[in-house]
Amino acid sequence: MIRDLAKSIRSSLVGWAWRFTLRAGGVVDHGELPSKAVGDYELLGEVLRFKPYVRRVLADRCWLEDALGRKEELLREALRLEPYVKDVLADRYWLEDALARKDEVMSFLDQRRGQETARGAFGDEFNQFVALAGETPRLPVHPDDVNPQLSDRGSVTPIDRHYTYHPAWAARVLAKTRPPKHVDISSIVNFGAIVSAFVPIEFYDFRPAPVELDGLFTGAADLTQLHFPSDSIGSLSCMHVIEHIGLGRYGDPLDPDGDLKAIRELVRVLAPGGDLLVATPVGRPRVEFNAHRVYDHEAFARYFAPLELVQFALIEERGEGGMIVAPPPERVRAESYGCGCFWFRKPKQEEGAQA
Repeated sequence: MIRDLAKSIRSSLVGWAWRFTLRAGGVVDHGELPSKAVGDYELLGEVLRFKPYVRRVLADRCWLEDALGRKEELLREALRLEPYVKDVLADRYWLEDALARKDEVMSFLDQRRGQETARGAFGDEFNQFVALAGETPRLPVHPDDVNPQLSDRGSVTPIDRHYTYHPAWAARVLAKTRPPKHVDISSIVNFGAIVSAFVPIEFYDFRPAPVELDGLFTGAADLTQLHFPSDSIGSLSCMHVIEHIGLGRYGDPLDPDGDLKAIRELVRVLAPGGDLLVATPVGRPRVEFNAHRVYDHEAFARYFAPLELVQFALIEERGEGGMIVAPPPERVRAESYGCGCFWFRKPKQEEGAQA
């Protein structure tokens, strides 16, 4: 249906894409372009023409196959045109990101092809299973109850690197520091739920979590206006949270400086000598509204002054290894969406300062 719709308005969209491409490239006369470049720009117009349909079918996880017809052929051509794309569409981040993630995109296409094959084999496997179960199966097997899972066959178990490694990092820090109590602000709930087995946990979130476990208390808190007294918490964490504050994603008020206000509150309530664990996206600094912010790791650490940085570890976005402790700065800045894990400590006040 989408392919037919694309054909029905082909002339107007291609004309628009062609005119836009010529203007962006500084070309006035079609005849000024060599024949090869003309062909390349026409193909780029085709890429632009399909952009709305790519976005529409992406929600159904059928992008490119259903919308473009040419599947990976068109994408390979787009990758070939990388120099033209970067010059002509410098502000079209959707395609620039695809070019930066070409290996990931091609892997996705391979996965989709595998799922097509799996869909074709699913019916045969179901019939085979029914036959193996016999006429009186131990549990009912009926076509109305099928629940196809077509993407779980692979050589390795898939993981989300950010959310697998950063709670594991924080748990290992707590295993070293062994605080009598730990307060967590809005991190992934599983972290507090598991760690509460060996350290009492207080978990607070803008949206309270309905979890009941021994050793775990849950409540509500606004990270930009914490209700705790100053210098009162000896062990504190706030992981993969700060980057969201003020973007409205979770119903919080819009505030461009919401992250800085949250940081000031964390610094305020941390007790002298206390530990603060923070995880946040690091790499090319930017705001990806309304999802999150991404920070330069060194600039982010400076936001927490006067806290001291005890440890910094990097979780690479697409790496194959584990966490990298004290990575070279250039390695962190090479990331687009890495995860930085920061262990801060508040300096103890000297006796003279206290007086």
